[in-house]
Amino acid sequence: MADEYDVIIVGSGAGGGTLAHRLAPTGKRVLILERGDWLPREPENWDATAVFVDNRYVSADTWYDKDGKSFQPQIHYFVGGATKFYGAALYRLRERDFGELKHHGGLSPAWPIDYSVMEPYYTRAEQLYQVHGARGEDPTEPPASAPYPFPPVSHEPRIQQLFDDMARAGLHPFHAPSGIMLNEAEPAFSACIRCATCDGFACLVHAKSDAEVIAVRPAIQHDNVTLVRNAHVTRLETDASGRTVTSVVANVDGTEQRFSGAIVVVSAGAVNSARLLLASATDRHPNGLGNSSDQVGRNYVFHNSRAFLAVSKEKNDTRFQKTLGMNDYYFGDDDFEYPMGNLQMVGKSSAPMYRGEKPLETKLAPTFLLGDVAEHAIDFWLSVEDLPTPDNRVTLNGAGNVVLSYTPNNTEPMEQLYQRVKKHLSHLGMHPHHLIPRDVYMKNDIPVAGCAHQAGTVRFGTDPATSVLDTDCKAHDLDNLYVVDTSFFPSIGAVNPALTAMANALRVGDHLVARLG
Repeated sequence: MADEYDVIIVGSGAGGGTLAHRLAPTGKRVLILERGDWLPREPENWDATAVFVDNRYVSADTWYDKDGKSFQPQIHYFVGGATKFYGAALYRLRERDFGELKHHGGLSPAWPIDYSVMEPYYTRAEQLYQVHGARGEDPTEPPASAPYPFPPVSHEPRIQQLFDDMARAGLHPFHAPSGIMLNEAEPAFSACIRCATCDGFACLVHAKSDAEVIAVRPAIQHDNVTLVRNAHVTRLETDASGRTVTSVVANVDGTEQRFSGAIVVVSAGAVNSARLLLASATDRHPNGLGNSSDQVGRNYVFHNSRAFLAVSKEKNDTRFQKTLGMNDYYFGDDDFEYPMGNLQMVGKSSAPMYRGEKPLETKLAPTFLLGDVAEHAIDFWLSVEDLPTPDNRVTLNGAGNVVLSYTPNNTEPMEQLYQRVKKHLSHLGMHPHHLIPRDVYMKNDIPVAGCAHQAGTVRFGTDPATSVLDTDCKAHDLDNLYVVDTSFFPSIGAVNPALTAMANALRVGDHLVARLG
C-alpha cells in the first residue's frame, strides 16, 4: 500500500523547498522527494580546483544536444537544489517584464498575471530569504511594498571605487540584492564570513540563503513534513480517467517505491520537470502528462550570458565581489531601442580557475604574467533575455534520456551591451584591451550545458491550447498536478530567476492552503 500524503513535492530547490516551508505550519502531511542527498560538508566545498576543475559536485547525468551529441550538464542534485551553488543574487523581475516586450530578436510574451499580483510575494520571499539591498538606486527597480529586510552588502574598496567611477560616468550602479546571512554591524554575530568562495560554491558554514538552509531544514522540524533523500522520481501514474495523479513512482536508493498524495507538485527544474511529465505518458496522455497542448518541454530559456574578467590597473583584493549591479541598458538606450540586459559582478576568479592558460597568456602577454591576473581581475557577468521559441525544447530519446535542443536567439543585444560596458571600462580604471571571456578558462565546452538559469518548459497561461498550467500553476489537464519551479515562466527577463521562483512558490502555497482547507 502506498503511503498517503496531502501534498507530495518533487524537488527541494527554490520552488519546492520554499513551498514546503509555506505548507509546514498547516499540519498537512507533506512529503518532499529529493533526488540528491545532503550536500557533504567538507573542505572541498570551498576548493576552487575541486569545484571548477574536478566538477566534484556536478551530477553524472548525460544529456544530448539536438545533434545527438552527449554532454554533462552543469547541474547539481542536492537538498536545496540549484540554490546550493547559486550566487544568491535575488532580483525581482522588472514590472515591464510581465508585459509583452519587443526585442531585437522578436517578442517576449506577456505573463497571464501582472507584477502587482507577484509584488506581495516578492516582499515575503525577500523577508524569508533574508535579502540585503537598497531601494531607490536602480532606475528600473519595480515598486515595492516594503524596504529590503537587511541593509545592502557593503562594497570592498576596489568595488566601491568602481561604483563611484560608474556614477561619475553618468551610470546608475546599485547594491545588488544578495541573500547572504551577513551582519556587518556586529561581525562577531555574523553567520557569513564574507569569503571569496560563495558564487558557484556551496557554503560550508550555511550562511548563504539557499533553499536547504532557509526552507527545508525549518520545514522538516515539523512532524507533518517528511524528507526522503536519494529519491529519483521516474514517473507519475494517473487513475483511469487520466484526470488525477494517483502515484508518484520513485527509485529510492535503488528500490522502486510508490507514494500517493491528494496533490502532487513537480519542482525538479525546468529540464527535469518536463522530462518527468513526458516520461509519464499514458493512453489518456499519449504525448506526456498534461501535454494536450503539445507545449511540455517547449520554450526552454536560460539567458544569453557572458562572463568576462577585466584587468584592473590597480590590484583587486576584493574577497566578496558580488555586491554591484547596473541596469542602465536593461530596456535599451537612445542608440539601440530594444532591451539589452543586466550587468552584475560575479564571484572573484582565482588562479586555479585559469585552466586554459595558453589563450590567457597570449591575450595578456607581455603586459601581465599569468600569476598577476587573479590579483588584478575584476569579474563581470552580463545577462540578456533569450526569447521563448517552440523548437528550443526538452524531448526524450528512445532510451528515455534528456535531449536538450537549443539554438541561440536575440544575440545582438548581448553584443550591444558588451560594447557599451567595454567603452566605459577605460574610464573605470581597467585595461580596455584586456577583456577575457571566462569560458576561455572555465571547464565547459558546450554553452547549452550551463543550465543554471533554466526556465520555461511548462508555461502557465489562461488558454489550455497554448499553455500547460493555469494561473495557479495547476496543469490544465489534471485536477491535482502543479508545477512550481521556473518551468512556469512564459519569459525569463534579464535578471536571475531564483527570487521569482521563490515568490511564486509562496503564491501557489497560499492557493494550496486554501484548497486543502
